[in-house]
Amino acid sequence: MAVTEPVTEGAFGGARAAHEGILRRQSARESRARTYARALPIVPVRARGLTIEGADGRRYLDCLSGAGTLALGHNHPVVLEAIRKVLDSGAPLSVLDLATPVKDAFITELFRTLPPGLADRARVQFCGPAGTDAVEAAFKLVRAATGRTGILAFTGAYHGMTTGALAASGGAGDVRVARLPYPQDYRCPFGVGGPRGAELAARWTETVLDDPKSGIPLPAGMILEPVQGEGGVIPAPDDWLRRMRRLTADRSIPLIADEIQTGVGRTGAFWAVEHSGVTPDVMVLSKAIGGSLPLAVVVYRDDLDVWEPGAHAGTFRGNQLAMAAGTATLAHVRENALAERAGLLGSRMLTQLRRLQDDFACVGDVRGRGLMIGVELVDPEGEGPAGPAEGRAKDEKEAMETKEAMGEAGARGTGGAVRVPADAVRVPGDAVSEWDGEARPGPRPAAPELASAVQRACLERGLIVELGGRHAGVVRLLPPLTITDEQAAAVLDRLADAVAAVARDPAAHGARPRRPEGRKEPAD
Repeated sequence: MAVTEPVTEGAFGGARAAHEGILRRQSARESRARTYARALPIVPVRARGLTIEGADGRRYLDCLSGAGTLALGHNHPVVLEAIRKVLDSGAPLSVLDLATPVKDAFITELFRTLPPGLADRARVQFCGPAGTDAVEAAFKLVRAATGRTGILAFTGAYHGMTTGALAASGGAGDVRVARLPYPQDYRCPFGVGGPRGAELAARWTETVLDDPKSGIPLPAGMILEPVQGEGGVIPAPDDWLRRMRRLTADRSIPLIADEIQTGVGRTGAFWAVEHSGVTPDVMVLSKAIGGSLPLAVVVYRDDLDVWEPGAHAGTFRGNQLAMAAGTATLAHVRENALAERAGLLGSRMLTQLRRLQDDFACVGDVRGRGLMIGVELVDPEGEGPAGPAEGRAKDEKEAMETKEAMGEAGARGTGGAVRVPADAVRVPGDAVSEWDGEARPGPRPAAPELASAVQRACLERGLIVELGGRHAGVVRLLPPLTITDEQAAAVLDRLADAVAAVARDPAAHGARPRRPEGRKEPAD
């Protein structure tokens, strides 16, 4: 359970009343569009590092981190010092796009961290303070540079909530962007997963680009996330990402990497594209680059710099406090090798969390990269994509007869899996891993109610987590890069305890496992 400060009964009652009053007034006065406040009914009053203290005196371990904004956690000393230095200097706080020593220091540090192939010839455009505005700017840039209009994006993507950014996201309602399959293992759109599934996704993209009858003209650019965050914490395979780079380079299509959430060490490299050795033409950056304050930029190759003066602007693009905090954050992450530590610690956390799959049928998959981790909750009684049990049994019988006729039927193993060659006839709904030829049951339906129950159970235990994924069925961990080994152990213990409690008695936590209905928009 959450740790609380020792207080008198009267003091606790007063704190609780103040806490409830603030929440009540928020509900009465703020927009129905609020999101996190609904699932996390807390009133933060103090915070440091991983820890938040609420107005009611309770303390929480924060694995939301401002949706990945707080690379160094809350109120890190180097960030506070950088902000105070600007405040004490008498420097202007907002300067539009004028040059200042604070901006110069920020750009210098940013360029020091960029992939070498981009840093050597980069330009930077400061945008409005939100990442979605940087996405809009990137789209305008590549359209101006190429003279083309279309954008290629991927299923499951999330790029923001303004019109152009939302159109390129997975939940778009009015499609103005060509959509391509994003490779994933657990819910592979081709039903195979692994390298084979990624290869099929790449072939589809190549066909769309080269088929004169695909209905998709040569686009102005392709945008992708090296790890899909809101899409369910799905890392792009490195080989697939390199393939996308080759496909776009060969056809003079600018490649836009959305590193808004993956950047600044989050995935175990300073920028997530570095895992694959890919150098994009454009990088869209926000969240952590402002050191917890609003800041967004687009970094791109100099030959794309065809802007006319004022072609993209924003009143608050000269936020000096955010630039100072960002410089301090970028330097601290770089100088203290926090990206490398995120990779090592994240790998250990993933290994431990995967034990939940063995212990609880409601845990369908555990995945991630670095300190960007997702645990997908599924309906343990639900059927996979093959459909009802009767139909699945019939499909299995027919497939087995076909395999036997071909002389390729394997022996039954643990859990009823069938070992077959990777290119053999497959049982509908099964996924075959390219690397071992192992057939496994298709994924069960997502369980958003179970995920919400786990989130509530975590909060009861003093742990703040986020939900994401196609049906908000993925519990997400985005702890700060400064999390200690001891804190990581506490996070895992509380999460495991919450999952166990919900698995034992879903109804007691307000959940009824069921197949998700309809689609749910991203939480932010």
